[in-house]
Amino acid sequence: MSRVGAIDCGTNSIRLLIADVTEAYGGLDLRDLHREMRIVRLGQGVDATGEFAPEALDRTRAALVDYAVALRRKGVDRVRMTATSAARDAGNREEFFAMVRETIGIDAEVITGEEEAALSFVGAVGDLDPDDGPFLVTDVGGGSTELVVGSLVDGEARVQAAYSADIGSVRITERCLAGDPPTADEVAAAREVVAGVLDAAFAAVPVEDVRTWVGVAGTTTTLSAVALRLTEYDPAAVHLSRLTADDVHRVSAELLGMSRAERGMHGAIHPGRIDVIGGGGLVVDTLARELAARAGVREMVVSEHDILDGIARSIA
Repeated sequence: MSRVGAIDCGTNSIRLLIADVTEAYGGLDLRDLHREMRIVRLGQGVDATGEFAPEALDRTRAALVDYAVALRRKGVDRVRMTATSAARDAGNREEFFAMVRETIGIDAEVITGEEEAALSFVGAVGDLDPDDGPFLVTDVGGGSTELVVGSLVDGEARVQAAYSADIGSVRITERCLAGDPPTADEVAAAREVVAGVLDAAFAAVPVEDVRTWVGVAGTTTTLSAVALRLTEYDPAAVHLSRLTADDVHRVSAELLGMSRAERGMHGAIHPGRIDVIGGGGLVVDTLARELAARAGVREMVVSEHDILDGIARSIA
């Protein structure tokens, strides 16, 4: 058995998983010891300015300091930290890397979008029946959206194709959805932008044979919590919940029609997602429409397990 720490730093959130990993039935079994998420909005303004904002770096540093304490207290054997979309794009990214070395004592890895997608796939499908594949795993983040198609064969994830699209909840909100709530014209413009970006993704990732769509990460799990009408966020209720395409369309429209104040009154929406969840829902809604048209898939399985679990497995 080994004890590992996984940190995923995205555009909107930074998350930590500490887990014990054991070999079981020819594969790896993860037992969570600690799982935590902070909204730090590292990618704040990066799309417009090309650099990390000082206050965004400060928020991220505060989270990393606390994560370092948790890693030491739990006595982890190995730690891996990945940094995605925002860290690929920022001109002052060296400030970020130096901060990670100072707080955590390791180098953050800026992984490719394709590797990010593959790690998400490995983490997401572990609890599913292999016979329900091939699977499409989608990860709608703050700055990018990953799509990956693959199967489970003899307990091993086999990735067929993966693609990282440069669109996510923060990017589309900052680019198109300025209104509170967004106007009909803003929403229409956002749909056109998202559809155009995802066209390239679907050209690179064939989905015609997909049998099961799995949605992971905070945007998707939040949509599930809202669809389930939870009064506060409950990971156990969200994990492996199923949303029909109609559910996705309805919840996306509801969120886009709300003001920030109205979204802020919903107990299941994390405060750090209030201003961008409408944009994130629009991305998931576009995915649902495309999958229904291209593969006849009209349901999404929502998984709480994602790239964090994939990172942990990669260093076990």
